[in-house]
Amino acid sequence: MHNSYWYYALLVFSTSLFCFILFKKRNTQTLFLLLTMIGMGFIIETIIFNFLGCYKYNPNFIQHNTFYDNNLGAFVSNAFSLPIVATLIATFHLGWIWMVLFSGLFVGIEWLFLKLHIYSHNWWRLAYTGLGLPFYFATAKIYFKWILRPSKGFKHNWMLYLIIGTISCSAHILPIIFFSNRIYTPGWFEDSGRDSIALAAIFYLCDSLFYCLMSKLNWKMKWSKYILAGLLMYAVNQVLIEFGILHSLVWWDQPYYVGLALLLTMLTGIVDKRLSRVPSKDHI
Repeated sequence: MHNSYWYYALLVFSTSLFCFILFKKRNTQTLFLLLTMIGMGFIIETIIFNFLGCYKYNPNFIQHNTFYDNNLGAFVSNAFSLPIVATLIATFHLGWIWMVLFSGLFVGIEWLFLKLHIYSHNWWRLAYTGLGLPFYFATAKIYFKWILRPSKGFKHNWMLYLIIGTISCSAHILPIIFFSNRIYTPGWFEDSGRDSIALAAIFYLCDSLFYCLMSKLNWKMKWSKYILAGLLMYAVNQVLIEFGILHSLVWWDQPYYVGLALLLTMLTGIVDKRLSRVPSKDHI
């Protein structure tokens, strides 16, 4: 169980830093930046972790499935801790020296986890972390400028996609990890957990794009987009079940994802409008 203590320590540190940032800034733009950087982390992890198997975490959070446990470790490290530090650097206008220092800190944490045998590399190397993180942090500074200067072009739409992707991914995959409400079996990997999470990642990337596209259409009857979103989610689930790819294991599974589709449709519209506003000093 000592494995989990180190991950809990990282989680507590990150959560405390997150609370500090929100307390000091208290604006919607900071929250949007955090969600953007988490969304960026999810996409990176989908590629290098889920599909390319770059490293393995062993936090001992989840006992019934080793890959779910592995995936949750990746959530804590790369989809929570790193985006929070990136948000700190961007919102407090910290320079390259701070980026390098924080990069060194995370390389040190990674080295420590390797020595404690609670984390291991496949093809990944410490140098990749050290070289990649300054660019990740620099990207946060660029994104923050985009958020502070609203536009209707690519920048706006990319921010919207990353923010909605963060919410969609978390709400889609975390119930699978914690409650085993469904299993995907596309047959891509021998490990059933990895197989399931890989398709879930593709699912969230696609449905996030759908919600963003719907928010750009002019709906004469606004309630009709909710009907379309709910029906489409239900239909996709039924097709996946029919082809033996989706196995729904609890009674609330399909109603949950249909309800999630309705909620994300609404949230996408709200975020779209907020991103278009000129920044103000209003509190979250």
